[in-house]
Amino acid sequence: MTETVLLRPDHRISRVIKGGWQLAGDHGAVDRGQAIRDMEAFLDAGINTFDCADIYVGVEEMIGTFIADVRRRRGASVASQVCVHTKLVPDLELLERIRPADVEAIVDRSLRRLQVEQLDLVQFYWWDLSMGQPLEGLSALKDLQAKGKIASLGINNWDRSQIAPFVDAGFDIAAAQVQFSVLDRRPANGLAAWAATQNMQLVCYGTLAGGFLTENWLGQPDPGFAFENRSLVKYRLIIDEFGSWEQFQKLLGALKAVGDRHGVSLSSVATRWVLDQPQVAGGIVGARYARHLPRTLEVFDLQLDDEDHAVLNAVLDAHPGPQGDVFALEADRTSRHGRIMKYNLNTRPDDKVLGADG
Repeated sequence: MTETVLLRPDHRISRVIKGGWQLAGDHGAVDRGQAIRDMEAFLDAGINTFDCADIYVGVEEMIGTFIADVRRRRGASVASQVCVHTKLVPDLELLERIRPADVEAIVDRSLRRLQVEQLDLVQFYWWDLSMGQPLEGLSALKDLQAKGKIASLGINNWDRSQIAPFVDAGFDIAAAQVQFSVLDRRPANGLAAWAATQNMQLVCYGTLAGGFLTENWLGQPDPGFAFENRSLVKYRLIIDEFGSWEQFQKLLGALKAVGDRHGVSLSSVATRWVLDQPQVAGGIVGARYARHLPRTLEVFDLQLDDEDHAVLNAVLDAHPGPQGDVFALEADRTSRHGRIMKYNLNTRPDDKVLGADG
């Protein structure tokens, strides 16, 4: 039975969320038609929640095509079961001058792309809180929520110190999307406990570290950094923060041992570990297609016991992984984590929503 959870009384999500970053540009070739068709298999399996972003090139449009097709073939009631979590990430170079009208234009564009009348969740991110008017930006989203264009508000890649001023200002933040995995446990450094006091849940990406936490990498030599996409580079850097490649292999071995004990994949163990962490509502799994869906569904039949945790903790206790606040390494634009980011993907030359002065 697929697990679900409420973020808000009228906002229920599947605890495994289908990710969309892998479908965006710079992530290798994607069969667009097949990816859209396969979305229906996730919906029918009970994974009804899809994660995307305004800056994931082409992904909102793909999900919108899927929703419109389901609506046409199976009716509005089935199409309405699809829950889409998107993001609003204004370009770094525009932060000093973006205004509420620009925010509304971006939201309206997401509505058009997704072919829906209301966005289920908009997760807000502001690259540099010292620039521009981030409070005004989130206030604009709150106003759009009042207009009915947005159901719930979330934030993306902030820790407690960044979120708290907005909560103190009266914003109802339903979810914080943060990176959380057996490799990167930074949300457990205080964010999760504080979020529990704020009626805020964690929606976690990086659950499988871009595919590194799968059997595909067990027993493999260190590949260095020669990858086809930025996702693999990003998570290879996180492995470095966790420990050596040899230590990473020990972690994969521990996950495999637990998986073998239960007859499931090591990736299911890694996902279950995240879902079992305090205040975690869901984990994002970046599946482009449905061919691995049966393996993805294994997690719902898996329960980790004390023996399993002892096997995993034998590795995890010796390797705490990245330290400090959520996204602190990545937010440093001069660091090797920050240098791989693309900061100006919202306003594309072929799709401008901001005015001539914006």
